[in-house]
Amino acid sequence: MRDFKKLEIWKNGITIVKLVYSLVQKLPNEEKFGLKSQISRAAVSDPSNIAEGCSRNSEVEFKRFLEIALGSLFEVETQLIISK
Repeated sequence: MRDFKKLEIWKNGITIVKLVYSLVQKLPNEEKFGLKSQISRAAVSDPSNIAEGCSRNSEVEFKRFLEIALGSLFEVETQLIISK
């Protein structure tokens, strides 16, 4: 089992979450249950999936969770483009 807290990719994910939370505060209140919520959840999903993947016993499973985390980041990027 890996210690996810030592992985740079996980640390970067936490940084992204903090940045996203700062950015979504600037969105209009009408977006509270729309774009704000969706972007925040997708951002949180990134380091969460990395952490979950670290609990897996095989490299294949770990890599699969990294792929899911990457998908979450693509989702965040798309939503930030939309919000711009």
